[in-house]
Amino acid sequence: MVLALAVSLSGVGDSAYAGAAGADVCELDEGQLTISDLPAGSSVIECGAVGRVVTYDETGVTVPEPGTAVSVDALTTDGSTHGFTLEVAADGTVSYDLSESSTDSSTAGSDTPDVLSNPVRTAGDLSQEADGTDADASDVGDGTEVADVDALTSRSACGDGAYTTADRKEYGTYNWYIGDGGMPGGLSRTDAKWAFYDAIDNITDSYNNCGYGDTVGAKANFLSETSYEADINASAHCTDRDGLSTWDAGDLKSGVVATTCSWTWPMPGVKNDLREADVRFNTHDYDFTNKPTSSCSNKYDIRSVGTHEAGHVFGLGHVGSGHENLTMYTNSFTCRTIARTLGKGDVLALRSIY
Repeated sequence: MVLALAVSLSGVGDSAYAGAAGADVCELDEGQLTISDLPAGSSVIECGAVGRVVTYDETGVTVPEPGTAVSVDALTTDGSTHGFTLEVAADGTVSYDLSESSTDSSTAGSDTPDVLSNPVRTAGDLSQEADGTDADASDVGDGTEVADVDALTSRSACGDGAYTTADRKEYGTYNWYIGDGGMPGGLSRTDAKWAFYDAIDNITDSYNNCGYGDTVGAKANFLSETSYEADINASAHCTDRDGLSTWDAGDLKSGVVATTCSWTWPMPGVKNDLREADVRFNTHDYDFTNKPTSSCSNKYDIRSVGTHEAGHVFGLGHVGSGHENLTMYTNSFTCRTIARTLGKGDVLALRSIY
């Protein structure tokens, strides 16, 4: 298998640093930053960058406290946008993993050794994202659920061992909540809980039609409903984390079907330790259904999208063109349920981590 290499930016360029050569004073312009404004090797402490938004690959993250990494993964309608990771060492030094942004046809994942130590928890923050209120229209017609297409494509899915993994692992139990506001498909919070529960179980139980037994040790547990919301804003950027792993729905930028934001503690030599992972479905621009029927038109299956996002939560990355039958394919299909069931590569990815 080909190892997926992380992209590292090493030069401190542009005009982030002011003064004579070797000066340790950093000045940043107002507004959103790019990875060129806050290049790898710069210091979030000297630059006063904690809490600022850094963008790349049409995605963005809020710079966390030292000793924390934050990752954004976007599921888009055309697969053109993926995400990236910004990591801040205990001493404030910035590094990036941009490998997710160049997903094509990777065939393996790998642990990327870290150099950070003495991680610290970021301060809690209650997200103030407005509640979503858009209810999706119901399917019409005879109400017969569309036949699961997995059987028709299982040979391809079960014969495709492609996968990538992120520098992220849930070492304990992923405790998650249902957030405030509207839910995808117009579901009640209770019904959404069961749809999300099923999607997360598809990952933790290695649910597949390929004959693979469940040897994955990943664990998850639903805790409760909460007034907190996913720490993801309408631009599909990761905001400051509030300490709760929340699944909800609301406004994301057009083109983004769903977004996962993950915060980790860097772990030297092994995968980073997951501390929080939030998921938001874009109900502002797209319709969802929990049961695609024969009359389904231009709606995304909640459990297919949810299973894909749960894959990101537990450390799976995207696979690109040529791997359309895998759950972690870089974009989603409307009215299809294939992503509910893992393919060979999806299972191998989980086994490589857990």
